[in-house]
Amino acid sequence: MAEYLQIGALIEKDNGLTAYDDISNSNGVIYAILETGRSNDLFSEKQFGEFGEAAILTLVIEAKQKNQILEDLAKNLGLNEKDQGLVFEETALLKCS
Repeated sequence: MAEYLQIGALIEKDNGLTAYDDISNSNGVIYAILETGRSNDLFSEKQFGEFGEAAILTLVIEAKQKNQILEDLAKNLGLNEKDQGLVFEETALLKCS
C-alpha cells in the first residue's frame, strides 16, 4: 500500500469552499487545493443558464488516514443528499526526494 493517496471531489462551489476550510487542516491531510469553474451537468442549481458554479477539491493524504478523511469529507459535503457531488478516491502517489 502506498504511503500517500490522492482524493478528488467534484462538488458545488459553495460546498467546496466550506469543505476546503474544514478539511484542509485535518489530521492526515498533507496538501489541499480548491479550483472553481462552471459545469453544465451533475448539479441541479444553475446560476448561469445551463451552467452552475462548480469546484474541484484535490487532497493529498496519508494513506493510513484515508477512511477518516473520506468520512469527514462525505459529511462536510452532504454526499448523502441528492446532486451534491462526486468523490474519486485512492490514486496512489509516490514521494520523490
